[in-house]
Amino acid sequence: MSEQDQFPLSDNQSMDDERQHEFQLRLFITGASPNSSRAISNLKDICETHLKDNYDLEIIDVYQQPLIAKQEQIIALPLLIKKAPGIERRLIGDMSNTNKVLKGLGLYIEN
Repeated sequence: MSEQDQFPLSDNQSMDDERQHEFQLRLFITGASPNSSRAISNLKDICETHLKDNYDLEIIDVYQQPLIAKQEQIIALPLLIKKAPGIERRLIGDMSNTNKVLKGLGLYIEN
């Protein structure tokens, strides 16, 4: 990912006003498993800290909505798909590595 495809964030700020883009996120989980619960909690914390009111998060339980999971060709769970802005990105895991999630979302933290 090139630096021009990324949006800068400082440690304690959300995106700059002139860089506002709504993030369309889909998190695929498997029921109420511990890994799924961690992924939801971690992702919500990341979104509230770094994206504030600039995101739309859809949580999809593959047990309840298997057709959507099939359409998205899900191979591992939990899985986060960033639909927008920019190109689609997929992140697998419980979203506990904040820097990895931010990078996957096309964000980086300025030091």
